[in-house]
Amino acid sequence: MKIIINGAGGFMGREVAKIVNAGDGLELAALIDIAGGEGVLTSLNEFNGEADVIIDFSHHSATIELIDAAEKLGIPLVLATTGHTPEETDYINTHTDKIPLFFSANMSLGVAMLVKLSRECAKIFPDADIEIIEKHHNRKLDAPSGTALMLGRALAEERENSKLIFGRVGQAKREKGEIGIHALRLGDVVGEHEVIIDTGTETLSLKHTAHSRALFARGAVEAAAFIVGKKPGKYTMTELINAE
Repeated sequence: MKIIINGAGGFMGREVAKIVNAGDGLELAALIDIAGGEGVLTSLNEFNGEADVIIDFSHHSATIELIDAAEKLGIPLVLATTGHTPEETDYINTHTDKIPLFFSANMSLGVAMLVKLSRECAKIFPDADIEIIEKHHNRKLDAPSGTALMLGRALAEERENSKLIFGRVGQAKREKGEIGIHALRLGDVVGEHEVIIDTGTETLSLKHTAHSRALFARGAVEAAAFIVGKKPGKYTMTELINAE
C-alpha cells in the first residue's frame, strides 16, 4: 500500500511515517507539508506519481482544498484532523461520491468501542443522566474535543429531545435530556474521555485513556488499509470496527 502523508512535518505525520517505514507491505508515496523541506512537497497538487491512499494529519483549514485535490487524483482519503468549521464539515459530508473518504474525530479503535458501548448504555438506561468529561494537554486549541462532540452526538442520536450542554454556569437545575460535555486542559495529558451514566440508583462509568499519540497514527494506517478498494462514500470508525 503506497501512502501519501499530508502534514508530514507535524508530530502525527512523523509518527505515521515511522509506521509506514517499519511496516511490511507499506510504502511512502510522498511526504507533503506546507513548510516544505528536502524531499517534501508543499501541496498535494504537486503530486504526479502513484498512490493508494492519502492520510491527512495537517490542519482542518486545509480540508476543502485537500478533498478537491484528492478527488482530482482519484485517491482515497483519510481525514484525521479535528476542529472543523461547520462549512468544512458540510463539505466533508457532501463530497463522498467520487472517492472513498474516511473521517473520524478520533482514530483510536478503543474510542470507537467507547462510542459503541456508550450508545448501548443510552438504550438500556433511557432515563439516566449522562455527562461527558474530556481531558487534554494545555496546548490543545479546540474545546470541547472532536471526540467529546462525537460521543455527545452519538448519544443524542439514541435519545429523542436530547440536547448537548457545554459546561455549566449559573443557577438552574439540570433539565431532562441534557447531555453535558466538560473540557479540561492541563499539563501534557494525551487524551482522556469518560462517559458517566447515572440512573439515580447506580452509576456506570466508561472511560478511555490514550497513553501515546502514536496510537492515533496506527489507527489512521488501519483506516487507510480499510478504505483502499472501497466504493466512493464516507466511512467512519463504526464501519471499520464492524468489519473486524
